[in-house]
Amino acid sequence: MSTATLDAPSATPPSPQRRAKKISDAQRGLEKARRTPRLAIYLPLGLYLLFTLVPFYWIAMFAFRKDGSDTLFPVGDDFTLEHFDTVWNGSGFAVFFRNSVMIALMVLICVTVISLLAGYAMARYDFRAKNVILVGLLCTQFVPGAMLLIPLFEVFRSVNLTNTLWSIIIADTVFQMPLSIMLMTGFIRNVPIEIEEASWIDGCSRLQGFRANVLPLLLPGIVAISSFAFIGAWNNFLFALMFLNSQSKFTIPVGLNYMIGENAVNFGALAAGGVIAVVPVVLVFAYVQKFLVKGMSSGAVKR
Repeated sequence: MSTATLDAPSATPPSPQRRAKKISDAQRGLEKARRTPRLAIYLPLGLYLLFTLVPFYWIAMFAFRKDGSDTLFPVGDDFTLEHFDTVWNGSGFAVFFRNSVMIALMVLICVTVISLLAGYAMARYDFRAKNVILVGLLCTQFVPGAMLLIPLFEVFRSVNLTNTLWSIIIADTVFQMPLSIMLMTGFIRNVPIEIEEASWIDGCSRLQGFRANVLPLLLPGIVAISSFAFIGAWNNFLFALMFLNSQSKFTIPVGLNYMIGENAVNFGALAAGGVIAVVPVVLVFAYVQKFLVKGMSSGAVKR
């Protein structure tokens, strides 16, 4: 290498004025880029929010407004709670609510436990036909539940489970398991195996290492899966309509359907029942929303 090359002067650094101008231009470009997407994002979101909230407004208006009143929002003498009393005490809605809570909680527990076990097996073990099983779980999402109503009814009738809450629990659990297992597999794959190996070196068993080190890291994913299982079981209408024929076993969706008479509909009572059905869902999402986005994003990324 020649001496001239070694002694070549370095590039002249930009002057403070040029640096300041570049920084100013970059800041103006960044501010412009930030302003443009905000309008493009907030405008459609605002329209979607308006489109979503209008039905809730009408439900609340009919639920809390006296019959015959024509006010846009019930206040003063037009405000009443008699529709809730009619629904809860007169229409047996308390029984429907209890049945829905029991079914949703049992489905939540079954889906969470089974998806944890199956997801761990899919994420940590290599066995024959593993990919075939994953593809099979994915393909089950293409089959609508209405196609399997008759086979399911025959199966439940053969084991004396028709007109029981267990038939709804089993059907909801089976139909929600494939997606939950695939999501849980992604959650567990995102947890490094080295964490478990370190616990094994310390003398922990596989179960102890999973419970102490991996399970806390899976909390967002578990909350996401559990919330979807709860909401899916809470809102399920088709299975409950087909497998239950006793009013004491009805769930909230079926109870709301039977409140629509052939010749008349009590819109106030029906709207009050809708408000009661919506409240648990809103409370669940209000509690889990901080975990939901993190859990879904972590399960969607494959390491």
